[in-house]
Amino acid sequence: MKHPYLYMLLVFLVLLASCKAEKKSDTLIVSRADYEQRLYGFWLGQCIANWTGLITEMDKIGNIGEIQTGPFYTREDWGKPDQPSIWGEGLPSELSETIDFVLIGRDSIWGADDDTDIEYMYQHLLYTNKTSILSPEQIREGWLRHIRQEEENFLWVSNQTAFDLMREGVLPPETGDPKNNPNYMMIDAQLTTEIFGLLAPGRPDVALKMAHLPIRTTAYDDAAWISEFYVSMHALTSSSDSEKTMAERLLWMADASRSNLPDSSYAASMYDFVKMHFKEGSTWEETRDAVYQRYQVEQQDGYDLTSRNLYCNGCFASGINFAASLVSLFYGKGDLRETIKIGALCGWDSDNPTATWGGLLGFMMSRSGVEEAFGTDLSQRFNIHRTRQNFENNGIDTFDNMAAKGIEIIDRVVAEEMNGEVDLEANVWRIPKLQNP
Repeated sequence: MKHPYLYMLLVFLVLLASCKAEKKSDTLIVSRADYEQRLYGFWLGQCIANWTGLITEMDKIGNIGEIQTGPFYTREDWGKPDQPSIWGEGLPSELSETIDFVLIGRDSIWGADDDTDIEYMYQHLLYTNKTSILSPEQIREGWLRHIRQEEENFLWVSNQTAFDLMREGVLPPETGDPKNNPNYMMIDAQLTTEIFGLLAPGRPDVALKMAHLPIRTTAYDDAAWISEFYVSMHALTSSSDSEKTMAERLLWMADASRSNLPDSSYAASMYDFVKMHFKEGSTWEETRDAVYQRYQVEQQDGYDLTSRNLYCNGCFASGINFAASLVSLFYGKGDLRETIKIGALCGWDSDNPTATWGGLLGFMMSRSGVEEAFGTDLSQRFNIHRTRQNFENNGIDTFDNMAAKGIEIIDRVVAEEMNGEVDLEANVWRIPKLQNP
């Protein structure tokens, strides 16, 4: 070769470019400005879905034991009269006499509910304590300060038991341990911890580290693993392929999160069962009915709550509501309105799955996508004091402010927990990717 040094220089440059490309591929670059709009979409989508799901909450839980609720709702029931819940004393929901979307106009205020308020509280605690990982003491102090002791305090089952234990001086995770908390298998942790996934973009490992203690404040075993499934899905939104359809992205996120469920758990069996029916082409109503038959009537895969003679056959339980949430996830196929409809009609604690997926899809669609789906005159104000207490501005907040606080928390998480870079000049985060999530 006439110019060996030139050839060696060329090879070096090619290798250098290759290394740079590889380094770039190992880094997730996320726009802070775009993410802030997505966090707005999360809170807005969650509120719409939460309040819509409340119309049908506990209307239909099956016909085992003393409480008989008749046939489950079907697609044909959307827009028709709401039926009374198990505690409705024969009356439809006060929210609406018909099953339809609940939308709060710009001149009004979204009220907090148990599907949003403790998530709000955890974000507030991370923000005010300037930390990425809450300590047992910080969680207990936050609960005691912001949750009312007297009724109505909007706590149910495991949350209420954990709160009572905290008032006695017990700290998490002992508050969720079965030896102290007989309600550890209930749904509570699923409503309160999904936000940790969004506070760790693209890194479910970090999200699960952040959420570990908050989840175990009220949950154990399957209830904790199911909560981790939701946290993982929320974290994976930022690393899912934006070139694919929403349905494809959600399925990838769900399958990746399913891999963390112990194969011996009923949670894993429920996931596989619902997905199998979905892939086989069953309607969502057929799949929901099959879930009821398999898990509440036949008590298969280790799901034995019917035999425990719990109130309403464990209608607040983590497991049955996880299975129901998967029905709306798979069959909703990434369409926000359709997902909320199916979730609201599916049965059991219907405001929880709707709120979970409403928030997740709202984040993926961003503020503009949610407003386009439902109208641009929706309120952005939020009243945390409807259910909680001792927040600034008499409890009135805005989604803009809530999203901005989320961004500040993520700045700390990226720097301290991910060894990433917060580039304020470019207004992006540079996050080392988790390999094979």
